[in-house]
Amino acid sequence: MVSSDAEPVSLEGRRALVLGGSVFVGRHLVDALVQRGADVAVLNRGLTQSELPDRVERLIADRTDAAQMSAALAGRRWDAVFDVSGFVMAAGGSDIDGLLDLLDGHVGAYVYTSSIMAYDQSWAGVFPWTENQPTSPDGATSYGGFKALSEASILTRHAATGFPGSIVRPAAIYGPDNNIYDMELPMFLRLLQHRPILVPHGGLVVGTYGHVDDLCDAMIAAAITPEAAGEVFNVSTDSVDVNRYISVLAGVVGAEADVVAVPDDMLAEIAAPGSPPAFSHLFGTRHHAALDVGKAARLLGPPRFDLRTGHEHTYAWCRDRGLDQLEEALVDPVWKASWDFDFEAAIAGRIRG
Repeated sequence: MVSSDAEPVSLEGRRALVLGGSVFVGRHLVDALVQRGADVAVLNRGLTQSELPDRVERLIADRTDAAQMSAALAGRRWDAVFDVSGFVMAAGGSDIDGLLDLLDGHVGAYVYTSSIMAYDQSWAGVFPWTENQPTSPDGATSYGGFKALSEASILTRHAATGFPGSIVRPAAIYGPDNNIYDMELPMFLRLLQHRPILVPHGGLVVGTYGHVDDLCDAMIAAAITPEAAGEVFNVSTDSVDVNRYISVLAGVVGAEADVVAVPDDMLAEIAAPGSPPAFSHLFGTRHHAALDVGKAARLLGPPRFDLRTGHEHTYAWCRDRGLDQLEEALVDPVWKASWDFDFEAAIAGRIRG
């Protein structure tokens, strides 16, 4: 187990494989494993540039290619495998069972990074979400549906063979290196630059936020906790509404928030397909949900960061890298998340006019 006060458990001499490992969660996980003394290997397609620690072994394989995966993994044994690259499979060619065939009997623990999107999203607005609620029925072509199917394969395998698989379901992950560019970074910039902050639905939409390093701690704890095998864990920290979220980040930055409430009858226009983003995707009713994280806290240990301290840590990282002076919007290549301050200002002007 881990705790907010304890020193990290040593993983000296343990062999860990990270499927993914090049950006955000995967990269932070690699660093956490190396810092704890593990012998780490990373498997991905090698298409994303990433500076990994020198001692990390690189394995190149495409998860949609069974022959490549077999060549990379067959005959090797791992104390722990962390699967953080499942998103690429949602586009097609999914073969989670083929991966489990390669690992079954050759791994001490397998931790799958799922998502709050694995839940049946028709439960939006029902609080809180617990691990035994229904999962997405949408099938492998959707992000949440693919996550749900993968979870089912892991749990079925555990029941049949004792496969030591466990599942973590994070919600909104934030922190240094976040590559979803419509979350904390543009909010810091709006506050610093005294820009209007468009808020739909009265700011009452609830989201659950967790720091990336707390997620990594929980995944490592799941891998070294035998009782975690066959279990699903909601992993996050604070569930707050949009108004509270903005207030906390304003306190972190030391600026007053210029909140502009968006009338309900304007939402269809400004959120139409193809329109520039007017606010974070997490501010919409689709993401109106709160996770119950008690199970993870009991078995895997409590998080290190609450909403404020986590964003203080993230803001300090942004300032160290000059991101608080950023002038151009960033766009991430996978999620296409970004911001458009000119569009936001024009909408705010119309509302106030």
